[in-house]
Amino acid sequence: MNDVLKQTIRLIEIFPSVQGETSFSGLTSTFIRLASCNLRCTWCDTTYSFGRGEPSTIENILATVDSLGLRWVCVTGGEPLLQKEAIPLMELLSQKGYVVSLETSGSLPIDAVPKSVKIILDIKCPGSGMESKNLYENLRILKEEDEVKFVIKDRADYDFACAISEKWGLFLRREPVLFSPVWGVLSPEELTWWMVKDKLKARLNLQMHKVIFGAERKGV
Repeated sequence: MNDVLKQTIRLIEIFPSVQGETSFSGLTSTFIRLASCNLRCTWCDTTYSFGRGEPSTIENILATVDSLGLRWVCVTGGEPLLQKEAIPLMELLSQKGYVVSLETSGSLPIDAVPKSVKIILDIKCPGSGMESKNLYENLRILKEEDEVKFVIKDRADYDFACAISEKWGLFLRREPVLFSPVWGVLSPEELTWWMVKDKLKARLNLQMHKVIFGAERKGV
């Protein structure tokens, strides 16, 4: 155990805020943002996570999370699964009683993610420029409580998201598929009416944290 605690992770930041997306929306949460990303989405709003970050031990990260005292913890990036140490970090967070979620692009295998962790899997639409990186096999191994998200830039992205959701049975999952408009590009109202007209079994996924704090602020 001591060896695991001493493992080093490249960290961008840890901060408290409210979860702005998914079924956790509105919950006070601690965010652990890990460094580096293997994708370059056209609409990315966390490009500062592309760097190498600062090394931090798992032990120090756990201590920081403990000091913040919030029940929900979100491991995000960048792409967290680029660092193998993210797996024991999430396992230990779960063992300590935190409700842990993972935000991942879906371009890397998720089979090693602890079963106790709720996966938020982001399928890349054509407007992201990263559609070719989607690892669709991940959709076969999602748990019922995991969630799938599409970030939608325009009508072509919407049609793509609908087609993929139909093909992979995402509209039939227990957790509704998430349709999220690109902030400042696609009007939430327009996306809403597309969804209503098509009677989609999906959830409009707005970035509540940007509504509260503005596009440039993360938390409090």
